[in-house]
Amino acid sequence: MHNPMRGSVARLTRPAAPWVVAASMVGAVGLAGMHAANADGAQAKALFKTMSDYLAAQKQISFDVDTSLEVVTTQKQRIALASSGKVTLSRPDKLHITRTGGFSDTEVVYDGKTMTVSDRDSRQYAQLDEPGTIESMVDVLRDKYNKPAPAADLLTTNMYARLMPQVVDVDDLGSGVIRGTECDHFAFRMPDVDVQIWIAHGARPYPCRYVITSTKVDGWPQYTIDVSNWKTGSEVAADGFSFKAPGEFKKVKLEDLHNADELPDQFAPSK
Repeated sequence: MHNPMRGSVARLTRPAAPWVVAASMVGAVGLAGMHAANADGAQAKALFKTMSDYLAAQKQISFDVDTSLEVVTTQKQRIALASSGKVTLSRPDKLHITRTGGFSDTEVVYDGKTMTVSDRDSRQYAQLDEPGTIESMVDVLRDKYNKPAPAADLLTTNMYARLMPQVVDVDDLGSGVIRGTECDHFAFRMPDVDVQIWIAHGARPYPCRYVITSTKVDGWPQYTIDVSNWKTGSEVAADGFSFKAPGEFKKVKLEDLHNADELPDQFAPSK
């Protein structure tokens, strides 16, 4: 995959959290009449928990994902890095993620025992013996190897428990429409980040859009996840959750695998 930026390096301001983000405010606006009173805040949290419980109850899930990771250079230029992919999971311990961006064509496969991360552009792959669950594997990727999985929060069975204790303020922003699907739109404030989420109406309250804003980073960068083609149960196509390396692929250590996350190697965080 040719990219005109290969060989160049952009220096970035260091983000305050693993997968945050950069977008500045266009202007200040007042949320007149929208700020959640206590009752509305409780309702927003209840609807968020309904979504979290729905996600946890699904044994098989697949969805397409489009992400936009915004970064800020030391020259104060905002840059958005876009990628698309697909997520398929079978609880408790099977996961398959593909992601294609301008700098890499990456795949993550987990069979409950071995995690494989590969990049078709560099023809490299890495494998780790990590017996456990989807959630423990996602935590290992993020915490041990600093390689967060796309839409990682959406893969857990306890999204509410992970997020809500950190929330200090809630806004109920009414309805929104994402790709023709009507959603409830909520904004949650935490000490270091703001989170917006659009939750589909109806019997399948899946997250249609998820936006994380780092409020501690100059430029307020954002990470946006758009979810589409949502399927559960028997709708999910069969997946072997296995990896067989093509003959020309070279096995390397995970830390040596090029462009294995959404921030390419060409973009070096500033010190």
